[in-house]
Amino acid sequence: MKTARKVVVLGTGRVGKAVALDLSQRYRVTAVDIERGASPQLEDAGVEVINGDATDHGVLAGLIGDADLVVNALPGHLGFDVLRNVIRCGKSIVDISFFSEDPFELDDLARSKGVVAVIDCGVAPGLSNMILGNRYRQMEISDFACYVGGLPRVRRWPYQYKAPFSPLDVIEEYTRPARLVEKGQVVVRPALSDLEHLDFDDIGTLEAFNTDGLRTLLRTVRIPNMREKTLRYPGHSEYISVLRETGFFSTEPVDVNGQRIAPLEMTARLLFPHWQLGENEEEYTVMRIVVEGGEKGEAVRYTYYLCDRFDRRTGLSSMARTTGFTCTAVASLVLEGRIPEAGMMPPELIGMDQGRFDYVVGHLKSRNVRLEMSREVLS
Repeated sequence: MKTARKVVVLGTGRVGKAVALDLSQRYRVTAVDIERGASPQLEDAGVEVINGDATDHGVLAGLIGDADLVVNALPGHLGFDVLRNVIRCGKSIVDISFFSEDPFELDDLARSKGVVAVIDCGVAPGLSNMILGNRYRQMEISDFACYVGGLPRVRRWPYQYKAPFSPLDVIEEYTRPARLVEKGQVVVRPALSDLEHLDFDDIGTLEAFNTDGLRTLLRTVRIPNMREKTLRYPGHSEYISVLRETGFFSTEPVDVNGQRIAPLEMTARLLFPHWQLGENEEEYTVMRIVVEGGEKGEAVRYTYYLCDRFDRRTGLSSMARTTGFTCTAVASLVLEGRIPEAGMMPPELIGMDQGRFDYVVGHLKSRNVRLEMSREVLS
């Protein structure tokens, strides 16, 4: 039976739709999108679908006026401003937009409004942060590494890649410098750097390269060595590096026969048809997390592994499932009053609470998203 609590989901792309569908099993849900119209799948689940511009503060205020919680599933370039406006309206929010701005700039605002803003609440960042937070309270961590990626099952030349979320957000990952921690110091490396290859029993060999995925961890925990790397099929990063270094991702306009054109605009037009994931195209999300350090007098290594695949029954992509269901687990924690703290709430702080962490993992397991864990003692 649904409760009387109401959730407004901003954005009905793949992940936003998965969030709305999942939450609709327990709560009243309204889904808002500026482009997409009625969705039979959402409407059959009892979700109210509204066309509206959530980037307009006045429109947004009207859309969320009676909401108990807001979920921000808009693209990253819109995310920060919308998050700020939701907080200004005095509404708690769970955010999966993965914007580039510093979320802690809004901490005082959220505290003054008495609302909680859970940010970066997807699979990675998100679940990956919760795993680290959970281990952080139980051992002395020396090294943390997260390898994660979403990939199509079928590899097609030349990019061997399809974007399970906004392609513009993918390009942002490839251009924004990556911040790592080495020997206790934050260091900056180019995205796509430090290429290595990893083997996965059920997938094969994938390449891994630096991306700026540590985000809030750079502020909230003190660990000597931390890095996050994105996984792709071997060869992908070389094609992307050529485009980036040639200037195809630049936002600075260039003159083409008297017309001023930003290279990124042209690149997007050309790339996106190749990168657009088909409606029922099968793909998978894979994540490996390695945590090393001292525990009860022993040097230990914890390895976490997740591999989720397209769900043929529901038509939901693995990225929508792993990101969306992590988000809905935390949304339920907020709605049930189990995250009462006001202010910015990065997911690692949720993971530091064992009860909250167990709830999220159990929520994912009930939806057949399984997280495996192994522990070994290092000699």
